[in-house]
Formats: sequence, structure tokens, C-alpha cells
Amino acid sequence: MYVFIILAVLIVVLTISKGVVKLFKGEETNALGVKKAIKANVFSFIPVLTGLIITMIPQVANAAGTNNPSAGIGFLAAGLSTGLAAIGAGYAVGSVGSSALGAVSEDPKILGKTLIFVGLAEGIAIYGLIISIMILGRL
Repeated sequence: MYVFIILAVLIVVLTISKGVVKLFKGEETNALGVKKAIKANVFSFIPVLTGLIITMIPQVANAAGTNNPSAGIGFLAAGLSTGLAAIGAGYAVGSVGSSALGAVSEDPKILGKTLIFVGLAEGIAIYGLIISIMILGRL
């Protein structure tokens, strides 16, 4: 776990120091150089943080007050299923809703059909909520 923390700190310090060195040398940065730096940071920092989170889950996921040691991971699974379903539903409603609004502005008679599609997109969040209730019922 400490290896990932040290790696994350090193990535941040190296990024900042590289920017400070370029600033003091007076080098101008173009959009391509900034994009390369951002890509390098994302592709190095996110895996390090993911490794840190994965190594910390066994210590964090122990639920207090339960005799079941895997209950904490069950709570995490319930939260993830609800959260990811809500994100997916938001994305789907945004896409379907904007398309439906454009279609209704051209032909107002199809309002009922478009509401059905928006309702189907909202159902994604309900599926995630049902799964999380089923997970919590098993704990």
C-alpha cells in the first residue's frame, strides 16, 4: 500500500517540478505539449490510484457491528450498483430526452411515443436500485 502512495506523490512532484523548470527556463508550451503532459499524467496517475484503492479495500470494507467479514464489500457493491445505474440513467435520459425534444418540435403528435423512450431510460436507475436492495437483503 505504501508503494502506491509513494508512487502517487512522486508523479505529482515530478509533474510540478517539470512545469516549474519549464517556467524558469522561459520555454513556451504549445497545445501539443500540454496534451502530452496531461496524457502522461492520466495514464500514470490513475493506475497508481486504482492500485491504492484496491489494496485498501480489505481494511476499509470491514463493516462495523457485523460478524460477517464480507459485509463491507456487500455494502460497497450495493452502493456501486445504485451509483453506476444512476449515472447510466442520467446519460441515457440526456441522450433520449434531447432527441425526443427535437423530434417533438418537428412533429408534436409523437409526444407520447417519445415519453415512453424517456421512461425506459429512467428505468435503468430503478434496476440498479433493485439490485442493491437484493444485495442488502443478503447481508
